[in-house]
Amino acid sequence: MVCLMDPESLVPAAHPIRSIKKLADAILSEMSPVFDEVYAERGRASVPPERPLKSMLLMALYGVRSERQLCEQLRYNMMFRWFLDMSMTEDVFDASTFSKNRERFLSVEMTAHFFDGVVEQARTNGLCVTSISRSTARSSRRGRP
Repeated sequence: MVCLMDPESLVPAAHPIRSIKKLADAILSEMSPVFDEVYAERGRASVPPERPLKSMLLMALYGVRSERQLCEQLRYNMMFRWFLDMSMTEDVFDASTFSKNRERFLSVEMTAHFFDGVVEQARTNGLCVTSISRSTARSSRRGRP
């Protein structure tokens, strides 16, 4: 059976991840000159640097415990594929992509710049909860709503 779907159509219009994706994409667009400096124009094709950075954001937002687990989820989680701008038929990158890029990201503080920018924009746009009452925190630790 062949089924052609666009991941865009699978993410509900009012889902909060849509706003976060816009923020992340805007920050990454600003970082484009840094990517140009750090990544060579020639050589073998690599995973675009935006993908590992956005993947780390997904891991933080959805409690994905490891890079390997994220890569596994990319095989079937269409919302994650949409967030990373991956087509339905595109191969999932290997978890080693993270370790290969980690040093490069750290050398120019790419990860910190990305996360700081996303958090700042999320706060500015009212997407962050800035404080949680003690009773709410205690209740959630005990498994109560």
